[in-house]
Amino acid sequence: MTLFPKINPYDMGYFEQGEHRIYYEQSGNPQGKPVIFLHGGPGGGGDENARRFFDPLHYRIIIMDQRGCGRSEPLGCISNNTTWDLVEDTHLLKEFLGIDAWVVFGGSWGSTLAMAYAQTYPSEITALILRGIFMLRDKEIQWFYQKGASFIYPEEWQRYISIISENKRTDLLGAYHQMLHFGTHEEKLTAAKAWSRWEGATSCLNQNHDLIAHFSEDKFALALALIETHYFKNKGFFSKETQLLDNVGKIRHITTVIVQGRYDIVCPIQTAYELHRVWPEANFIVAKNSGHSAFEDEITDYLVRATNQFLNKD
Repeated sequence: MTLFPKINPYDMGYFEQGEHRIYYEQSGNPQGKPVIFLHGGPGGGGDENARRFFDPLHYRIIIMDQRGCGRSEPLGCISNNTTWDLVEDTHLLKEFLGIDAWVVFGGSWGSTLAMAYAQTYPSEITALILRGIFMLRDKEIQWFYQKGASFIYPEEWQRYISIISENKRTDLLGAYHQMLHFGTHEEKLTAAKAWSRWEGATSCLNQNHDLIAHFSEDKFALALALIETHYFKNKGFFSKETQLLDNVGKIRHITTVIVQGRYDIVCPIQTAYELHRVWPEANFIVAKNSGHSAFEDEITDYLVRATNQFLNKD
């Protein structure tokens, strides 16, 4: 299965939460099965290709750019920007659009937010499609930003650490957080582009240079790096790092598909495997020849098959 053809939204707008103006859009069939796409990051923002995982003749496709990123305003704003603020935004958007319940589709950080939202409002969800599982635990952060993924992409790792002085490299997250949140504008932009490029360069089994270029764009990189370091420094604002695993019982009844790349460097399969061990009812699909990105052919195939499957679910 491949992505559906490009489409334009039939409705776009903002809703306000405090200092935040949060962008949303609707495309596809206004009378179709509602689905919300929760993008990655945190801080990544949605894009036009996100609409293409869903059959536009049968789905009412909703995309929300989370606080501080994408088309939401102000860009990079971390004030009142936590996991639980985003959970409430998702709930309020559903209410605002007059939707009783919807399919929730989330990958990478979007899978984190999808699980947090589902565990808070389980009755609002008809099905879950999760990809590239991330639960924001310390070992996951350490793997990607301190030591582990560095052994797979040493040349990209050198770019990532090159802007950090050697005496600060024992805590790279802390060093980046300091530069991004307390540095000069030039320091912030330099750090943002290095931080974001590292993620873009490691997201596909075979490097995608268009993706790397996108992750290196000033506006995208700044929002991603500011918001990710804010969330990661604050441990995702969870009460404890196993919160999502501990609360699987609240969502066990929801029909769920998990798609995970075998060679995912950003969110290694170990995390998805641990989730599936406590949630065996979920349909756990391993994409055997893929990395992290939802736009790798094999992962796209599994995700589109899942969205088609749920058209038959109430």
